[in-house]
Amino acid sequence: MATITLTSEEYAALVADRDALRGECDGLRGEVRTLKVEVSLLEERLKAHLRKLFDAKSEARGSEQQDMFFNEVEMLAPAGTPVAEETTVEVDVPAHKRKKRGRKPLDPNLPRDIVRHELPESERICAHDGVALVEIGVEISEQLDIIPQQVRVIQHHRVKYACPCCDQGIKVTPAAARLIPKGLLTESALAWVVTSKYMDALPLYRQAALLGRFGGDLSRNTLAASLIKVGEAVQPVINLLRDHLLDADLVHADETTIQVLKEPGKKAQTKSYLWAQATGSGPPIRLFGYARGRGAAHAETLYAGIKRGAALMSDGYEVYGGVAEANGLSHLGCWAHCRRYFVEAEAVIPKTARSPEQPATQFIAAIAELYAVEARARKLTPEQRHALRQEYSQPILVKIEAMLLKHLHAVVPGSLLGKALHYLSAQWSKLIRYADNGLWPIDNNLCENAIRPFVVGRRNWLFADTVAGAHASANLYSIIETCKANSIDPYAYLVSLFRKLPAAQTVDDFERLLPWCLANAD
Repeated sequence: MATITLTSEEYAALVADRDALRGECDGLRGEVRTLKVEVSLLEERLKAHLRKLFDAKSEARGSEQQDMFFNEVEMLAPAGTPVAEETTVEVDVPAHKRKKRGRKPLDPNLPRDIVRHELPESERICAHDGVALVEIGVEISEQLDIIPQQVRVIQHHRVKYACPCCDQGIKVTPAAARLIPKGLLTESALAWVVTSKYMDALPLYRQAALLGRFGGDLSRNTLAASLIKVGEAVQPVINLLRDHLLDADLVHADETTIQVLKEPGKKAQTKSYLWAQATGSGPPIRLFGYARGRGAAHAETLYAGIKRGAALMSDGYEVYGGVAEANGLSHLGCWAHCRRYFVEAEAVIPKTARSPEQPATQFIAAIAELYAVEARARKLTPEQRHALRQEYSQPILVKIEAMLLKHLHAVVPGSLLGKALHYLSAQWSKLIRYADNGLWPIDNNLCENAIRPFVVGRRNWLFADTVAGAHASANLYSIIETCKANSIDPYAYLVSLFRKLPAAQTVDDFERLLPWCLANAD
């Protein structure tokens, strides 16, 4: 065997080459492991996609099949009645519809900032063979971050031009049209103030304090004056909304109190009224109108021009009866109001004396049966709903009428039960009318739900200072609630409305600014 003699330099070079090859081999091994992991992940993703495409889907049915009312025929069948021939049906097993536990995922449309968390270089070493670790993916978790109000100043520079030859040719770039000429707040700032008060029930003094913490030193009076001007500016849109409401086939009506401190001819403690109107057909519209009283004259003004032959849903306030009669309307009564009287009558009965035999309890149970039919008919067509009411609701109404005749004159009229019975008797023709038309509702809850945000806000801001402020509040509440009824973001709509409103000149221009039109255009 030949002997190879190497110098120290050659030997060192061979050792270096060996080490380099070992390092390269280790690197390749790492790449192979990485590729294997990536292939495994892709295979899992492919299998999941194939399952999603080709596996059988659950044919879910609504929970209404569990409603006892739907099993009425079976429940009432005589004992010993033969059961129909068994058939094979597909059923939805509740256990297969279990909801995934854990917190609700955050809105995917929210902007996202990615924060990478990496191991230090010293920790990226495999504990088994000492090889450097390579990145194969990330584990993702999310948190919701909130940035407080950011207050800034928009500075407008209107360029001035002058003739170099004389002193007569000076021109200044005209100011852009604004909702409030020379107003201190931008259109987006105005939209924030409006939604904060009329949607979030945040009084102006709290808004002023909130803005002050972020550098926006504005007085409550400045904010109030801006709201009044905005309420006046949106009046053309309110007028068009009222035209559409009066042309609807179904209108809901209600009213609530409001206190105005500086109203000519009235004491500060005297109550005024906010009249609420809502459409039950056509585009969802919610309107509020301020009036100093609750008399028939105010109602006649609000409902002047309503479509003849339309339906009017209200509570038992007699003024609405006059409106319906004067305009040839089908007047509908509210079963929710009626039930409320019986609930109040039942509440005064001592718990030890309560039983299913109590008249108030019997009426409440019977009204619940009416609502069970309505729950069943919620997703039906008007024709199907009418047929269902004729089959199931009419017998219940006959039963309620018999109960009414039995107890009406046997109960003291001044008692709570007596008041409930007399209300039911006085409203009976209106209460049963809904069963004749599948488009008509059983109650006035739609309008009451529209009023509720105003009632909540009233607890915070308590009163309106002036009549102009009351009218502005009514207009702005109308826009906010109409947006909500149309599933439109009120703030986004108001920003767009305030920017485009100054340029509107014709009826068509204002028509394009209605919530359902402007939202679709954007």
